[in-house]
Amino acid sequence: MPKVLVTGAAGFIGRSSLEPLRDAGYEICAILSPRAHQRDRAGGALPDVDVRHANLTDPDAVDALFEAVKPTHLLHFAWIATPGLYWHSEENYRWLSASRYLLAAFARSGGRRAVMAGSCAEYDWSRVAVCDERSSPLADAADTATPYAACKNAMHRSLEEYGRAHGVSTAWGRIFFQYGPGEHRDRLIPSVILNLLGGREARCTHGRQIRSFLHVEDVGAAFAALLASSVEGPVNIGSGDRIAIAELLERLARDIGRPELLKLGARPAPPGEPAVLVPDIGRLSGEVGWSPRRPLDEGLKDTVNWWRTRPS
Repeated sequence: MPKVLVTGAAGFIGRSSLEPLRDAGYEICAILSPRAHQRDRAGGALPDVDVRHANLTDPDAVDALFEAVKPTHLLHFAWIATPGLYWHSEENYRWLSASRYLLAAFARSGGRRAVMAGSCAEYDWSRVAVCDERSSPLADAADTATPYAACKNAMHRSLEEYGRAHGVSTAWGRIFFQYGPGEHRDRLIPSVILNLLGGREARCTHGRQIRSFLHVEDVGAAFAALLASSVEGPVNIGSGDRIAIAELLERLARDIGRPELLKLGARPAPPGEPAVLVPDIGRLSGEVGWSPRRPLDEGLKDTVNWWRTRPS
């Protein structure tokens, strides 16, 4: 049985990958930070997997972890992701260094295939609308690249170069606009839901931006499918659906029954916000052979219902 080590396993996406990985036949070792609890912040127990706590920025702890587990596969999600901080945080450079060491330790322990999580932020949003893995320009070539984008792009290059040099099969999943139960309450969809459920105005930008949203359970399943495949290189993890943010938020407001509280245009759009930013998912559907399972309307209702049950 193949054994996969999953970092960031209590995180928003990491925990959603565990059940698909188990269904695919993997023995799972889920890595949590030393401060994390056995139960994730969504309130659900982790599946019946080998749960370990480790500081992945400590080389000695990483060496001990791989010596003990000896995984055949690596699925790496752990990175700084705090809303409002991660774009420009110095922690990005620390995670870049830690991720490089993690990859080397995996290879030394005999690992065969490594898949890591990237982001649509790696693309140069000023020069691209539909993002293609092979031809779209990347942000680290631009003067405006954030530390987050620059470090993610650097890690992707390190992953490919190290994999070629050491005989490790590698792939890199670039995530586009995930949503779903358990997302950080300060992100767009949860913040709007919580304001509307609480009877408060949800003040937003004009919402004309076109995006592609993928339910977190589908994100986790897509990564499990990518890991199980032989596909290498960057793969966009997203949906083929396109929707204006305003339309998505209006659907939420109607479902909650408070459309009058949604205030589109009450805030200015952030500088440099692209009008259109969506993925080409040809590699994901054609080469990996995976497509989204959760329709957007169903996923939004699922997310609203999850927040309805949470303590205020």
